[in-house]
Amino acid sequence: MRLFRYTLVALVVLLSCSAFTMKEKKAEGVYLFGVAASFNDSVVYFTPIQRVDSVKLEKGFLPKRAQYAYQLKNQVEYSKNKTDYTCMIYFSENKAKLEKEAAKVKGKYVKSKLHLEEIPAEVFVFQRPTDEE
Repeated sequence: MRLFRYTLVALVVLLSCSAFTMKEKKAEGVYLFGVAASFNDSVVYFTPIQRVDSVKLEKGFLPKRAQYAYQLKNQVEYSKNKTDYTCMIYFSENKAKLEKEAAKVKGKYVKSKLHLEEIPAEVFVFQRPTDEE
């Protein structure tokens, strides 16, 4: 009976301690936005910040980031008929941090007297690349 009590007390203490040390699992997902610019044109296209679910950064880098850039490049080529644009993708797990980066990037283009044009989220949404790609 004594052994049962000590075991029960130890189990209660162990469970109560582990309940406080368990961390809440962070939802997977990355925020990103894209910029498409050309040396031959004064218009710079950019997307609003979007969340892509089921993506996890690997050692601080966005996996398959080239595919996200190609998605934006294809959008600019087909909808705007602009073929010589270079696309850049900015990403972060922290939306506030990415909003600061977006303001900084847009500010540089405005300072250079380039015209900024947003590609609305209704027209273009980043898609997570499949494993086959």
